Amino acid sequence: MAAGPRGPEPGPAPGARFFCTAGRGLEPFLMREVRERLQAAQVEYVSGKVFFTTCSDLNMQKTLKSTERVFLLIKKQFLFNVSSVSKGKIFNEMQRLINDDPESWLNAISIWKNLLELDAKKEELSQRDANLLKRRMRENDTVIAKKLKAEQIQETQETRECQPEKQIEEETLEQGDFLTERETFQELENDVAKAIDAHNHKDLTFRVSCRCSGAMAKTLSAQEVGRIIGIALMKQFGWKADLRSPNLEIFIHLNDIYSVMGIPVFRVPLASRAYIKTAGLRSTVAWAMASVAEIKVPSGSD
Repeated sequence: MAAGPRGPEPGPAPGARFFCTAGRGLEPFLMREVRERLQAAQVEYVSGKVFFTTCSDLNMQKTLKSTERVFLLIKKQFLFNVSSVSKGKIFNEMQRLINDDPESWLNAISIWKNLLELDAKKEELSQRDANLLKRRMRENDTVIAKKLKAEQIQETQETRECQPEKQIEEETLEQGDFLTERETFQELENDVAKAIDAHNHKDLTFRVSCRCSGAMAKTLSAQEVGRIIGIALMKQFGWKADLRSPNLEIFIHLNDIYSVMGIPVFRVPLASRAYIKTAGLRSTVAWAMASVAEIKVPSGSD
């Protein structure tokens, strides 16, 4: 009976909310791209950011061309008028972003871990497939060489008395190769399981990256915001601060209209394309210009 068509591959989680940063004026291009590439829903934007919901995994999000960075959204809400309250009141309101709704933070961390684990598994499977292909090619070359050698021996031998013994020897070698391959696969699966288990139980370390703009920037510095948020996170969840090599980075943007908190899903911005060897026009702007000009992408390319 023929196998039915494969269903869609699992994504991070149903209803996972993300946002991307983009240069001002590029928001319409990014909105169209996330709809086409990620089948995103609930797409909306503010200046410099596009918010959307998707089940796409990290590999699909890496294909975005018009975005600078991609974040898993933790919380987005409107801010109060900073000119009408004291600095202490502002600090209390920022602490409430964590203390009043810890479930949203824990849910975001769970989705973030799921994203990393799913991506690690796919990379492991991809590497395993590549290694398997190489191993099979080597095995084919070995089999061909054995056959040629057997034919040469058969032509020069005066008697065929040792032929059955040789066949037994070759069959034993092939069976041993098969067992070795199966054991290798088992070891790889065990390594992946151990890595995921260690990642889940390891003490979480973090750092906070802040950006303030508008009247908020005149009232508070990014360092002050980072310190207040960091202390609140340590008290609420028991996480440890690590400014150099954290497991988790928290991004916060505060302005006159709203506050946004998220987790970068990639350590390196997508706009820093590895295949661009010479600095020139920003890759996101170049992609938008090519999109407006309706330049067709060659078949098989992103």
